[in-house]
Amino acid sequence: MKAKLEQLGIIASYSRSAVSNDNAFSESLFGSMKTRKQYPRQGFRDIEEAREWVLSFVYWYNNEHRHSGIKYVTPAQRHQGIDGDILAKRKEVYRVAKLTFPERWNTRDTRDWDYEDEIVFNPVKENKANSSEKNGQVA
Repeated sequence: MKAKLEQLGIIASYSRSAVSNDNAFSESLFGSMKTRKQYPRQGFRDIEEAREWVLSFVYWYNNEHRHSGIKYVTPAQRHQGIDGDILAKRKEVYRVAKLTFPERWNTRDTRDWDYEDEIVFNPVKENKANSSEKNGQVA
């Protein structure tokens, strides 16, 4: 198996049990698949049905699913580089809406639609324990 992976140019990943961040991308994808309403809880009849379902899921995920981690554009829009225009238009719609109906937002800001050149997958959230360790302090 290892030789075949190497022949195909695939780097094997051996995650530790119960440590999902070793394979964060795979874990996230499987989570997205399993939480879809259309996920076949009863299983697949055969390998062909499984392949068809996965192909339809991948199409949906890449072309229809607006992903929260990339500011509610589709992965295809992000990959094609058209997300910047989409986000600029959304930002303008929200700006006009807030001016027109300020009571809707009260003092809150609108959603941040600024384009980000780099997106971090599963960013680490700073907490007191982490910042203390960075400063050489132990809680």
